[in-house]
Amino acid sequence: MSKKVLIIVENAPVPADPRVWKEATTLQRNGYRVAVISKLAKGSEKYHEVIEGVHIYRHPMPNEGDSAWAYLWEYSCALFWEFLYACWIFLRHGFQVIQGCNPPDNIFLVALPFKLFGAKYIFDHHDVIPELFLTKFGSRGSLFKAQILLEKLTYWASDVVLATNESYRGIALNRGGKDPADVFVVRNGPVLEKFKAVPPNESLKHGKTFLVGYVGFMSAQDGLDILVEVARHIKDMGRLDVQFTCVGTGSDLPKLRTMVKDMDLSDMVEFTGRIPDAELLEILSTADVCVNPDVPCEMNDMSTMQKIMEYMALGKPIVQFDMKEGRYSAGEASLYADKHNQVSDFAAKILWLLENPDERKRMGEFGRKRVQEELAWDYSVPHLLAAYKRCFDKSGRATVSDSIKTDIPT
Repeated sequence: MSKKVLIIVENAPVPADPRVWKEATTLQRNGYRVAVISKLAKGSEKYHEVIEGVHIYRHPMPNEGDSAWAYLWEYSCALFWEFLYACWIFLRHGFQVIQGCNPPDNIFLVALPFKLFGAKYIFDHHDVIPELFLTKFGSRGSLFKAQILLEKLTYWASDVVLATNESYRGIALNRGGKDPADVFVVRNGPVLEKFKAVPPNESLKHGKTFLVGYVGFMSAQDGLDILVEVARHIKDMGRLDVQFTCVGTGSDLPKLRTMVKDMDLSDMVEFTGRIPDAELLEILSTADVCVNPDVPCEMNDMSTMQKIMEYMALGKPIVQFDMKEGRYSAGEASLYADKHNQVSDFAAKILWLLENPDERKRMGEFGRKRVQEELAWDYSVPHLLAAYKRCFDKSGRATVSDSIKTDIPT
């Protein structure tokens, strides 16, 4: 009998979401039949397609907002489409397990009706939503209390939890009350066979001596406004030899581009938006230093950022603020800026690295070795497969839908 899995992810399209795509393809290669529900987005515009054997179903979404009520509308629309698609996939193809990837912490609502038919629910914990809400909105009102409740209900509904690090595992055990045997740490390391350095392209420095690179989301908690201030500080020091190139997208991108224009930084700061992976690799491979300006806050302190391990895989020295999980991942591959003297100290750390090429090389080699020997995706695969074995062992029987359709057609 086929072991069939449905993965639901809301906040990023698939296959662009690297963690979800690694999970889906790993499961597919190890004998599972995998379908994914995600949103339509630029570059992921087909409602259905099959990539590497994984069936991807995409639904429309409203434009991303920047207020609590805009998020509520966005999540409501997503729930509607996710449940509709899940019903169709269940009747047409069948599945025994639903994996819900937060944010938000409401995807368990889609899974609940299917649990009546024997389906199990795996919670893939990407972000700590209560802390993320506080970072974005700073309010402990009714909407914040709703996030606390949704997190509790998510853990209650979960048969198995995938945690991205030990901090998140602690949340599952303490706030979620989960059995330690049901919580698996599945870190989000890069796939080294695909994420390799390419020859640098000096033209990407736009005539400057140095390039500082960033890749990732661009929302309030990601600190790109701090990085723009860092660039202005460096320019005000008379340093016109440093180019900043930031790759990615998010709700703050239009505001950041306006900041760059208003601060007269267009000659040294570029926001590319989402670009193909080949262009991303070329930019990061050319960079002399890579940065992670995540805002110092409780949410970022306990979160592991994919970009850190990607920088390390390419042998790049890093500057970031001193936070628990960031320091655990990077160790000696990074310099750690003062949380209280943010702009000037972050700028000073960047400039010190630019002026010390031997140290850049040492830090880069340390980071690359750590990823190769401890943090690459290959080291997470056994934990992912163990989590799924645990979930299927709990199931112990087929779902009703197996008698309707036994295989996902290709």
